[in-house]
Amino acid sequence: MNHYCTYFDRGYLAQGLAMWGSLVRHDPAAVLWVLALDGETAAVLRAQPETGLRVLELAELVAVDPDLAAVQAVRPRSEFIFTLTPCLVRHLLRTHPAMGSLAYVDADLFFFSDPAPCWRALAAGSVLVVAHRYPPWHDDGEKYGHYNVGLLIFRDDENGRACVEWWRSRCLESCALSGDGTHYGDQKYLDEWPRRFAGVVECRHPGVNVAPWNWARHHFSLLPDGGVRVDGEPLVVFHFAQFRRVRGQWYDSGQLEYGIMPLRLRSRIYGAYAAALPAAFPLPARGWRAALGAWHLAALRLAWGQFWWRCGPWWLAGRCGLGQFSGRAMAIYRRFQRGRP
Repeated sequence: MNHYCTYFDRGYLAQGLAMWGSLVRHDPAAVLWVLALDGETAAVLRAQPETGLRVLELAELVAVDPDLAAVQAVRPRSEFIFTLTPCLVRHLLRTHPAMGSLAYVDADLFFFSDPAPCWRALAAGSVLVVAHRYPPWHDDGEKYGHYNVGLLIFRDDENGRACVEWWRSRCLESCALSGDGTHYGDQKYLDEWPRRFAGVVECRHPGVNVAPWNWARHHFSLLPDGGVRVDGEPLVVFHFAQFRRVRGQWYDSGQLEYGIMPLRLRSRIYGAYAAALPAAFPLPARGWRAALGAWHLAALRLAWGQFWWRCGPWWLAGRCGLGQFSGRAMAIYRRFQRGRP
């Protein structure tokens, strides 16, 4: 029995429930612990028929963690949310030692196949991390950290507990989103783990935590049965970061900075996700004003095809494949903004 944990509010109910549905489909004995950030989320989760779903309300966690409560009183919500990650992991490992190991998963992950490769990658280690795997031309990436928080595994042993305690202490000190090379939410601290703690293992399976920021460095194969392979290995879990419904059948891919995924590939991967989302819970619409953002970014997003129109099984951007070069173009644009050659 594998134990996982995550947290989300009403705004991510569709993503969180879709993630849970995909997880239990491929790991039927999985147990998912969800920290519900509002009452409606807790009520919807408790109404789910699955026995592997466990619900913890935010007030319960804050009540048993005075340090977290102190931070909640003074920290902006955006930063406070990131503070929850190590606090939730620490709380569950302390109160449920029988689980042995615990995986943290972001709510916007979606499993395409058995997550067993993640657990195998941990092997005899104490902490599993997954690198961002940015393409070489994405030179702005390191300020966000070498590793991504989206999927982590902690063994309940001396090294695993020490890592969680250190991470929690740093996040209680600061979860600033400045991207200054030292701080970025709960994520930049992960860079220190391999140097500070024994037993930190990097998952090198190419199908784990595939995401908008790294798809461009992988080779994909679309199988006749609907499956997807990444560098010859099964796609295990995709991270649908920044993916939002704008209005009607228009969606925001959030891929401008990394390259717009080609038509057949995005139709296969994002099509499966979009089918699961409304089946789990109504997906809210963001609206065009919020999706377009500042005028200069709106122009770039429209020009490169960041917005997709869902037409049956196809996700149309109307750029005839040129959108896949948007990440390289944005890297040049950022260097120009900074006055670098």
